[in-house]
Amino acid sequence: MQKSITFKNANISFSDEGKGTAVVLIHGFLENSTMWKDIIPEIAKRNRVITIDLLGHGKTDCIGYSHSMELFAETLEAVLKHLKIRKSILIGHSLGGYVALAFAEKNPQKIKGLCLMNSTSNEDDDGRKNLRLRANKMIQQNFTNMVRMSFLNLFGEESRTKFKEEMKVALSEALQTPIQGYIAAQEGMRIRLNRNHVLAKNDFKKLIIIGKKDPVLNYELSLAEAEKTNTEVVVFNDGHMSHIENKTELIDALKRFVKYC
Repeated sequence: MQKSITFKNANISFSDEGKGTAVVLIHGFLENSTMWKDIIPEIAKRNRVITIDLLGHGKTDCIGYSHSMELFAETLEAVLKHLKIRKSILIGHSLGGYVALAFAEKNPQKIKGLCLMNSTSNEDDDGRKNLRLRANKMIQQNFTNMVRMSFLNLFGEESRTKFKEEMKVALSEALQTPIQGYIAAQEGMRIRLNRNHVLAKNDFKKLIIIGKKDPVLNYELSLAEAEKTNTEVVVFNDGHMSHIENKTELIDALKRFVKYC
Protein backbone atom coordinates (compact mmCIF):
# COMPACT_ATOMS: atom_id res chain seq x y z
CA MET A 1 0.00 0.00 0.00
CA GLN A 2 1.40 3.37 -1.07
CA LYS A 3 1.75 6.15 1.51
CA SER A 4 3.08 9.67 1.13
CA ILE A 5 4.79 12.59 2.81
CA THR A 6 5.26 16.20 1.70
CA PHE A 7 8.80 17.34 0.99
CA LYS A 8 9.54 20.84 -0.36
CA ASN A 9 5.84 21.14 -1.26
CA ALA A 10 6.02 17.95 -3.32
CA ASN A 11 4.18 14.69 -2.71
CA ILE A 12 6.65 11.82 -2.13
CA SER A 13 5.13 8.36 -2.50
CA PHE A 14 6.54 5.32 -0.68
CA SER A 15 5.59 1.91 0.70
CA ASP A 16 6.55 0.24 3.97
CA GLU A 17 5.92 -3.40 4.90
CA GLY A 18 7.37 -6.22 6.94
CA LYS A 19 9.43 -6.21 10.13
CA GLY A 20 13.11 -6.41 10.93
CA THR A 21 16.17 -4.68 9.50
CA ALA A 22 15.10 -1.98 7.04
CA VAL A 23 15.86 -2.65 3.38
CA VAL A 24 15.28 0.27 1.01
CA LEU A 25 14.63 -0.54 -2.66
CA ILE A 26 15.32 2.38 -5.02
CA HIS A 27 14.16 2.09 -8.63
CA GLY A 28 15.88 3.31 -11.77
CA PHE A 29 15.20 5.86 -14.51
CA LEU A 30 11.76 5.50 -16.15
CA GLU A 31 10.78 3.02 -13.44
CA ASN A 32 8.89 3.30 -10.16
CA SER A 33 8.18 1.19 -7.07
CA THR A 34 6.21 -1.36 -9.12
CA MET A 35 9.47 -2.74 -10.52
CA TRP A 36 10.04 -4.43 -7.14
CA LYS A 37 6.65 -6.20 -6.99
CA ASP A 38 8.14 -9.72 -7.21
CA ILE A 39 11.07 -8.93 -4.94
CA ILE A 40 9.30 -7.20 -2.04
CA PRO A 41 7.44 -10.35 -0.80
CA GLU A 42 10.68 -12.34 -0.71
CA ILE A 43 12.70 -9.74 1.22
CA ALA A 44 9.76 -8.82 3.48
CA LYS A 45 9.60 -12.36 4.89
CA ARG A 46 12.43 -11.42 7.27
CA ASN A 47 12.90 -7.70 6.87
CA ARG A 48 11.14 -4.37 6.77
CA VAL A 49 11.03 -3.27 3.13
CA ILE A 50 10.65 0.34 2.03
CA THR A 51 10.24 1.44 -1.57
CA ILE A 52 10.14 5.02 -2.79
CA ASP A 53 8.97 6.64 -6.01
CA LEU A 54 11.79 9.03 -6.86
CA LEU A 55 11.06 12.63 -7.85
CA GLY A 56 9.25 12.79 -11.19
CA HIS A 57 8.52 9.05 -11.23
CA GLY A 58 5.50 6.98 -10.23
CA LYS A 59 3.23 8.90 -7.89
CA THR A 60 5.88 11.39 -6.75
CA ASP A 61 5.90 15.00 -7.92
CA CYS A 62 8.72 16.90 -9.63
CA ILE A 63 10.72 19.70 -8.01
CA GLY A 64 12.04 22.05 -10.70
CA TYR A 65 13.86 21.03 -13.87
CA SER A 66 16.95 19.33 -12.48
CA HIS A 67 16.79 16.50 -9.99
CA SER A 68 20.35 16.12 -8.74
CA MET A 69 21.44 12.94 -7.00
CA GLU A 70 21.76 15.00 -3.84
CA LEU A 71 18.15 16.18 -4.13
CA PHE A 72 16.93 12.63 -4.75
CA ALA A 73 18.91 11.57 -1.67
CA GLU A 74 17.30 14.32 0.42
CA THR A 75 13.84 12.95 -0.43
CA LEU A 76 14.98 9.48 0.60
CA GLU A 77 16.35 10.93 3.84
CA ALA A 78 13.00 12.64 4.50
CA VAL A 79 11.09 9.37 4.08
CA LEU A 80 13.45 7.45 6.38
CA LYS A 81 13.28 10.21 8.97
CA HIS A 82 9.47 10.12 8.79
CA LEU A 83 9.58 6.34 9.37
CA LYS A 84 12.10 6.80 12.22
CA ILE A 85 14.57 4.45 10.52
CA ARG A 86 18.10 5.11 11.73
CA LYS A 87 20.02 2.49 9.78
CA SER A 88 19.19 0.56 6.62
CA ILE A 89 20.40 -1.52 3.70
CA LEU A 90 20.11 0.33 0.38
CA ILE A 91 19.57 -1.52 -2.91
CA GLY A 92 19.49 0.76 -5.94
CA HIS A 93 18.86 -0.14 -9.57
CA SER A 94 20.74 2.02 -12.10
CA LEU A 95 19.68 5.61 -11.22
CA GLY A 96 18.65 4.23 -7.82
CA GLY A 97 22.26 3.22 -7.22
CA TYR A 98 23.45 6.77 -7.92
CA VAL A 99 20.90 8.02 -5.38
CA ALA A 100 22.01 5.44 -2.81
CA LEU A 101 25.63 6.59 -3.22
CA ALA A 102 24.69 10.25 -2.73
CA PHE A 103 22.77 9.31 0.41
CA ALA A 104 25.66 7.17 1.71
CA GLU A 105 28.18 9.95 1.08
CA LYS A 106 26.25 12.26 3.38
CA ASN A 107 25.04 9.62 5.86
CA PRO A 108 27.58 6.76 6.03
CA GLN A 109 26.65 6.08 9.66
CA LYS A 110 23.08 5.25 8.55
CA ILE A 111 24.14 2.49 6.12
CA LYS A 112 24.36 -1.21 6.98
CA GLY A 113 24.89 -2.24 3.39
CA LEU A 114 24.78 -0.80 -0.13
CA CYS A 115 24.05 -2.74 -3.31
CA LEU A 116 24.54 -1.20 -6.75
CA MET A 117 22.28 -3.23 -9.01
CA ASN A 118 23.25 -2.66 -12.65
CA SER A 119 24.69 0.65 -11.47
CA THR A 120 28.03 2.35 -10.92
CA SER A 121 29.87 4.80 -8.71
CA ASN A 122 31.60 6.23 -11.81
CA GLU A 123 30.41 9.49 -13.33
CA ASP A 124 29.18 9.74 -16.93
CA ASP A 125 31.86 9.98 -19.59
CA ASP A 126 31.64 12.80 -22.14
CA GLY A 127 29.84 10.63 -24.67
CA ARG A 128 27.09 9.72 -22.21
CA LYS A 129 26.74 13.32 -21.07
CA ASN A 130 26.21 14.44 -24.66
CA LEU A 131 23.64 11.68 -25.21
CA ARG A 132 21.65 12.91 -22.22
CA LEU A 133 21.70 16.50 -23.51
CA ARG A 134 20.51 15.33 -26.92
CA ALA A 135 17.78 13.18 -25.38
CA ASN A 136 16.46 16.12 -23.37
CA LYS A 137 16.11 18.16 -26.56
CA MET A 138 14.46 15.34 -28.50
CA ILE A 139 12.02 14.36 -25.72
CA GLN A 140 10.28 17.72 -26.13
CA GLN A 141 9.45 16.89 -29.75
CA ASN A 142 8.25 13.29 -29.46
CA PHE A 143 7.81 12.08 -25.89
CA THR A 144 6.34 8.62 -26.56
CA ASN A 145 8.92 7.54 -29.13
CA MET A 146 11.82 8.85 -27.06
CA VAL A 147 10.68 7.08 -23.90
CA ARG A 148 10.13 3.88 -25.87
CA MET A 149 13.60 4.14 -27.42
CA SER A 150 15.29 4.99 -24.10
CA PHE A 151 13.58 2.03 -22.49
CA LEU A 152 14.24 -0.51 -25.24
CA ASN A 153 17.92 0.45 -25.24
CA LEU A 154 18.15 -1.07 -21.74
CA PHE A 155 17.59 -4.54 -23.22
CA GLY A 156 19.72 -6.68 -25.51
CA GLU A 157 18.26 -8.26 -28.65
CA GLU A 158 17.71 -11.68 -27.04
CA SER A 159 15.93 -10.22 -24.03
CA ARG A 160 13.58 -8.16 -26.21
CA THR A 161 12.22 -11.43 -27.60
CA LYS A 162 12.44 -13.58 -24.48
CA PHE A 163 10.80 -11.10 -22.09
CA LYS A 164 8.33 -9.47 -24.46
CA GLU A 165 5.38 -9.46 -22.04
CA GLU A 166 7.39 -8.27 -19.05
CA MET A 167 8.83 -5.49 -21.19
CA LYS A 168 5.35 -4.44 -22.27
CA VAL A 169 4.27 -4.01 -18.64
CA ALA A 170 7.45 -2.13 -17.70
CA LEU A 171 7.18 0.10 -20.77
CA SER A 172 3.62 1.05 -19.85
CA GLU A 173 4.96 2.25 -16.47
CA ALA A 174 7.81 4.12 -18.18
CA LEU A 175 5.35 5.97 -20.43
CA GLN A 176 3.62 7.38 -17.34
CA THR A 177 6.78 9.32 -16.45
CA PRO A 178 6.06 13.05 -16.96
CA ILE A 179 8.27 14.91 -19.43
CA GLN A 180 9.55 17.13 -16.61
CA GLY A 181 10.54 14.02 -14.64
CA TYR A 182 12.41 12.63 -17.65
CA ILE A 183 14.33 15.85 -18.28
CA ALA A 184 15.11 16.54 -14.62
CA ALA A 185 16.47 13.02 -14.01
CA GLN A 186 18.58 13.04 -17.19
CA GLU A 187 20.11 16.37 -16.17
CA GLY A 188 20.75 15.11 -12.64
CA MET A 189 22.49 11.99 -13.95
CA ARG A 190 24.52 14.07 -16.43
CA ILE A 191 26.00 16.29 -13.73
CA ARG A 192 26.45 13.64 -11.06
CA LEU A 193 29.86 13.24 -9.43
CA ASN A 194 32.21 10.30 -9.31
CA ARG A 195 31.59 8.49 -6.02
CA ASN A 196 34.20 5.71 -6.09
CA HIS A 197 35.38 7.02 -2.73
CA VAL A 198 32.02 6.27 -1.09
CA LEU A 199 32.58 2.58 -1.76
CA ALA A 200 36.34 2.61 -1.18
CA LYS A 201 36.53 4.41 2.15
CA ASN A 202 33.49 3.08 4.02
CA ASP A 203 33.33 -0.22 5.87
CA PHE A 204 29.64 -1.01 5.42
CA LYS A 205 28.86 -4.10 3.33
CA LYS A 206 29.02 -3.46 -0.43
CA LEU A 207 27.88 -5.32 -3.51
CA ILE A 208 27.80 -4.59 -7.25
CA ILE A 209 25.50 -6.68 -9.44
CA ILE A 210 26.78 -6.77 -13.01
CA GLY A 211 25.19 -7.98 -16.24
CA LYS A 212 27.69 -9.42 -18.76
CA LYS A 213 25.58 -8.13 -21.66
CA ASP A 214 24.60 -4.81 -20.09
CA PRO A 215 24.16 -2.36 -23.01
CA VAL A 216 24.51 0.64 -20.67
CA LEU A 217 27.42 -0.27 -18.38
CA ASN A 218 30.64 -1.78 -19.68
CA TYR A 219 31.25 -5.19 -18.11
CA GLU A 220 35.05 -4.87 -17.88
CA LEU A 221 34.84 -1.36 -16.42
CA SER A 222 32.35 -2.58 -13.80
CA LEU A 223 34.70 -5.38 -12.76
CA ALA A 224 37.60 -2.91 -12.53
CA GLU A 225 35.45 -0.54 -10.45
CA ALA A 226 34.59 -3.32 -8.01
CA GLU A 227 38.24 -4.31 -7.63
CA LYS A 228 39.35 -0.69 -7.16
CA THR A 229 36.73 -0.03 -4.49
CA ASN A 230 37.07 -3.41 -2.74
CA THR A 231 33.43 -4.29 -3.45
CA GLU A 232 31.93 -7.77 -3.75
CA VAL A 233 30.56 -8.73 -7.17
CA VAL A 234 27.72 -10.90 -8.46
CA VAL A 235 27.69 -11.43 -12.23
CA PHE A 236 24.64 -12.42 -14.29
CA ASN A 237 24.76 -13.51 -17.93
CA ASP A 238 22.21 -11.00 -19.21
CA GLY A 239 21.80 -7.22 -19.33
CA HIS A 240 20.79 -4.08 -17.48
CA MET A 241 17.37 -5.21 -16.24
CA SER A 242 18.29 -7.97 -13.80
CA HIS A 243 14.87 -7.86 -12.08
CA ILE A 244 13.36 -9.02 -15.40
CA GLU A 245 16.17 -10.90 -17.14
CA ASN A 246 17.60 -12.73 -14.10
CA LYS A 247 14.79 -12.46 -11.56
CA THR A 248 15.27 -15.77 -9.71
CA GLU A 249 19.05 -15.38 -9.42
CA LEU A 250 18.63 -11.74 -8.40
CA ILE A 251 16.23 -12.57 -5.57
CA ASP A 252 18.67 -15.20 -4.27
CA ALA A 253 21.60 -12.75 -4.48
CA LEU A 254 19.70 -9.97 -2.71
CA LYS A 255 18.51 -12.29 0.06
CA ARG A 256 22.10 -13.44 0.63
CA PHE A 257 23.35 -9.86 0.69
CA VAL A 258 20.69 -8.73 3.15
CA LYS A 259 21.46 -11.67 5.43
CA TYR A 260 25.19 -10.92 5.15
CA CYS A 261 24.58 -7.33 6.25
